[in-house]
Amino acid sequence: MGEEEASKMEASVPKELQQPVKEEMDAAKSDVVKEKSLIPVPEQVVAAPAIGKGPNDRDSVLARVETEKRLALIKAWEENEKAKVENKAHKKISAIGSWENAKKAGVEAQLKKYEEKLEKKKAEYGEKMKNKVAEIQEEAEEKRAVIEAKRGEYFLKIEETAEIFRATGYTPKKFLGCFGS
Repeated sequence: MGEEEASKMEASVPKELQQPVKEEMDAAKSDVVKEKSLIPVPEQVVAAPAIGKGPNDRDSVLARVETEKRLALIKAWEENEKAKVENKAHKKISAIGSWENAKKAGVEAQLKKYEEKLEKKKAEYGEKMKNKVAEIQEEAEEKRAVIEAKRGEYFLKIEETAEIFRATGYTPKKFLGCFGS
């Protein structure tokens, strides 16, 4: 009767699960070792038990199935936690990127504002300087005109004085002051 139970147990466990389970266990164990997971993996991984007779075979198969189930749950939890951490980090990085872009845009807008202000002041000062130059030129023209007018007056005065001197025959003393007595 023990042989019949053992053959039933073999029939109840699909053949795909019997051999790949050991390979999956080895792969899971190596993955866990590589990733250095925080969850300790039990060292008592059930090796493929020798198929024997008796109720112990059923218990060993059930224990192996339970271990596989537990390891699959642990692996799923680990992947889920990693995905959560990855999503959280991605979200924070995106937030930092948008913050950076907003700050850059604000600084660039402020810079543009200052540049416009400086351009406006430059134009105002340029206009003021042009007005000052025009004012100086106008003042210079007025001074030139005054000097020309005075020169003309002095010429007339000198010509009148020269006429008087010619009419009287008198020689001016200022001009010949060094020849005078």
